[in-house]
Order: sequence, then C-alpha cells, then structure tokens
Amino acid sequence: MPDLSDRTYVSDQYRDASKLEARIRLHALFSTNQYGWHRWVFDQFDLPSASRILELGCGDGTLWRLNLERVPSAWDIVLSDRSFGMLGAAYRGLEGGYGRFCFAAIDSQEIPFAERAFDAVVANHMLYHVPDRPKALSEIHRVLKPGGHLYASTVGRDHLRELDEMVHRYERPERRPVHTPAGAFLLENGGAQLAPWFSSVTTARYQDALVITELEPLVDYILSMTARLTLTNSRLAALTDNLERALARHGAIYITKDSGLFHALRSDDPSPGHLRRKPGQHEAPR
Repeated sequence: MPDLSDRTYVSDQYRDASKLEARIRLHALFSTNQYGWHRWVFDQFDLPSASRILELGCGDGTLWRLNLERVPSAWDIVLSDRSFGMLGAAYRGLEGGYGRFCFAAIDSQEIPFAERAFDAVVANHMLYHVPDRPKALSEIHRVLKPGGHLYASTVGRDHLRELDEMVHRYERPERRPVHTPAGAFLLENGGAQLAPWFSSVTTARYQDALVITELEPLVDYILSMTARLTLTNSRLAALTDNLERALARHGAIYITKDSGLFHALRSDDPSPGHLRRKPGQHEAPR
C-alpha cells in the first residue's frame, strides 16, 4: 500500500474519476455484502430533516447518487473536492445537483467557511489522504455547530491484504511504493486522532469481503493503483498469469475487506481561540 497522504500520489489517483471507477467496479461486482457500502454509510447519518452538510473529498459523488431518493428535500449539501476532475464527475452524475447540491473546490486543511456553519461534515475514505490531519480536524471542528456530527470512514490495516501481497511479490524492489505509515488514519488509530477535537467518538464496521471470479476487473483494479509504475510489462504479465492460474485452480480469489466509519460529535463548548474564523472566510451557500 502506498503512502496515501503523498500529494503526488493523490493528484495522480484523483485527477479524474477513471481510476476510482475501476476500483468501484471491482467492489460492485464481487463484494459479498450485497447491501452496498454507500447505502450503509448513508444509514449511519442521524440528522434533522433540515441540515447543512459539507462533504470533503466527495470524489465522483457516488455516495449521494446511490442514495438520491433518500436525501431529504430540506438538506443543504456542499460537495467538495480538491480535484476539479472529480467535481465535474460529481456534477454530471447528479445532473447538476437537482437544486439540493452545490459544488466547491476545497482543501480540507483550509475550509473557506465561517465557524459553526454546518450540522454535519462527511469525510468518506479521505482523511488518510490529508498530509496535515490535525489541521484538517481543527478546521472540521471549527465549521461544525456545537453538537454537530462528523462522519469519517476509513479502512483497517488488513484491508485488501491479500491483494497487496500478490502485487508486492512482482514489483521491482527499487520501485516499491512507501507503505502507509503507522500514523495514517485507520480504524485502529483514527478514534485516538479524533478524540482531541470531538466527543463521543464511536466506530461501526462494515462486514464484507471480495470473492473475485473474473480476471479482467481485478487487473484493471491493480493497474488503477501504483502497480502501473512499479511493474514492468514482463512482471505484470507474470502476475496476470499467476492470477489466471489461481482462478482456474480455485474458482475464485478471496480478498479481505475491512472498512468502517467513525461518528464523532463536536462538543458544545466555545471554540478554542486558534479555531476562530479567518479573514476571507464566508458563510456556506444555501
């Protein structure tokens, strides 16, 4: 697994939605939990019928597109991402937002809204990409109303372990990516990182696995990651051949999934001085 907070890696991965779509496709085809990750994430939201919500790192907007009929008409939602390519895909996927969504290019380390502007902030599989996570968490705390909700999903250390091991065996040693540092935002340590900023941090885990029965979507997934940079053509061919033989021999390839979500509340106390509104910050659009 690469260093997920490296800005070069993140920019390459999320310049547009193509790599993300390859990964979503593999999970959609072969996940054992048929209910679906995005439906489950939406189930965790416990918000008033009239709420102002900010999603950081919205990607292509799949969370909202797959739950569109469940979104209350009085929710005011800002979908944000650092990538204009992702924002464009989200806008197109939601057909311009249906009047319930607006779109903004935002860096989570410098959120350009006034303090106490939102009832909830959603960070779906994105906080592990943030280089200065304490700064981002202070910003999230600042823009939440007292008692406001943070919904932050992430993965555990064993997530896709078998897939990482498969690819690792074929990568050139000198080109192997730096592995995720121990301080990354994971299910094992994310709660401790949230605790200084939020109260009542709880964790819910999503039970799932991959049972892959087709070669092509798996290879597309591998190539959507760093493998296209760390595998020579001959090594990729050898890996593909090994995967094909494993499928022929066993009928399927099993891969562990470990994902979940933290739900944290902004404590009902005055904002610390270092979290006060900065010049140039404005109210969230309605």
